[in-house]
Formats: sequence, structure tokens, C-alpha cells
Amino acid sequence: MTRLPRLESVAPEPLFMVGAVSQYLGAAVAVHLFDEMAPAGVALVRVLGAAVMIIVLRRSWQRRWQANDLAWAAAFGTALAAMNLSIYLAIDELPLGNAVAIEFTGPILVAAVGTRTLRSGAALLLAAGGVVVLAGVEADGTMRGVAFALLAGMFWAGYIVLGHRVARGPAAVDGLGLGMLAGAAAISGFGATEVGSALDSPVVLLLALATGLLSNVIPYWIDQLVMRRITQHRFALLQAMLPATAVLVGLAVLLQVPSTRELFGIALVIAAIVFGRSVKGPGGTAARAGVRATD
Repeated sequence: MTRLPRLESVAPEPLFMVGAVSQYLGAAVAVHLFDEMAPAGVALVRVLGAAVMIIVLRRSWQRRWQANDLAWAAAFGTALAAMNLSIYLAIDELPLGNAVAIEFTGPILVAAVGTRTLRSGAALLLAAGGVVVLAGVEADGTMRGVAFALLAGMFWAGYIVLGHRVARGPAAVDGLGLGMLAGAAAISGFGATEVGSALDSPVVLLLALATGLLSNVIPYWIDQLVMRRITQHRFALLQAMLPATAVLVGLAVLLQVPSTRELFGIALVIAAIVFGRSVKGPGGTAARAGVRATD
């Protein structure tokens, strides 16, 4: 199996940030797709394309698969695909900031369950405060959109929990590719009718594949590498950096200047990450002792 020792030497935080930037660059590409395809179609093509890329790059068919590994990978991939589908449906009904704020109930809940000390609790409160400030939670929006965003948050929590199980199992990144293939099958009933739009237009297909590469392959592959080295609690806390990353990508790529409120939110989230770095979550020692070389 191919190993990446250079990535093993990189600290989890900066490695995670590379994936976060890639994820939001992919979101910028996806904006153009919504004019050509319904959200469910974009989610399906994104997940399916990413699955094929990983399986081909990894030659996953050459691995000996155990039934247990296949089951965990399928559950993980289904949670991932359902998360992608749900947030796209939520964004179709709600302002982006509102939908993302509601979705963050998932990773924040995972972090809360993993909290065992006052220090980790304080870091969690800082992160949650930063997320709320950045998202600008408001009362407007339809109940349908709120329901989809809450559903996305639930699947996001499942992604974190199941992702750790797959990342630390023998399948690892191969499990990611196969899992996304299973996830694409799981959500195919929602977006299959839209796939023709991508196949009929080379430009739309290229944008869809670029979205899958930037938003799924790169960040979720990096997530697998990071999740093998840190606890669920610490990973969930790191994910609180995503709203801050979105603001920074918007500034660099879309020339969107953040407001004072947004800068305050970024400061809260960064403070939470720095404050929480020294926290030893449950199972932290065992997790570090069990780390293997990344694939």
C-alpha cells in the first residue's frame, strides 16, 4: 500500500486547513452548477464522481475486503452523501449562513459528548460562539429548510463518528472511496433524473467533477488522515474552523471583505482551537499510541 510519510509529519491542524480551503473552493465552483442542475443532482454527481476518482486512484478493487469493513464503509459513505444532499436542499430554501449555522449543531454535539474537562468545555463554548457570530443566526427561513439543515447536522455527526471507525480500520482511505460509492447509490433516487444534464454538457460535467474533487476527494481524504491521529472531540472542534475558512476564501477568491462581526467570529474560533489544542480528549492517549503510518 502506498504511504505518504510527508503527510504523516504534518501537524493535524494545518493539514485539516488544506482540506477546508479545498472544500470551499469546491463550493465556489458548485455555485455555477445550481443554474444547470437541481441541488439533489449536484450532490449525486459530486459524490459519485469523487467515489470513482478515489477508487481508481487507490485501485481499491485489489484490496481484500472483509464483510465488516464493507458494512462500516457503506454506513460512513451513506452518512457523507446524505449530509451533502441535505445541506444542498437546505441552502435551496434558506440563506447560506442560516443553513450552515443550523448544520453545525452536528459537530458541536459530537464535541459536547466528548467533553470531559472544564478546559475542553470552555474551548467548545468559544468555538460555538464563533460559529454563531459568523453564521449570523436569524429567525427567518422556512421550516422545510430548517428541517433539511438539522438533518444535515445529524448526518454530519454521523460522518464524524463513523469516519473515525473507518479511518482507524484496515480499509482507511479505500473505505472512503467505496463508502462514497455506496452513498451515491443511497441518494440516487433523489438526483438520478438530473444526471442527464451533466452528461449532455461537457462544461457542466467538468464543473461537477471539479466540485467532487475539491469538495469531496481532497478534504475527505485529508479528514481520513487527520481522524487517524486525533480524537473525535478534537476533530469536531477543528471543524468549527470551517465558517472562518469560508470567510477567508470569500475574501481571497470573491473579494468579499469581512465585517467587524465576522472578524470577531474568526477570532473566537481561532482562540478555541488554540485553547483546545492541549486538551486530552477521552481515549486520546490510546488513539495516539495506535496511530499507524498514513496511506
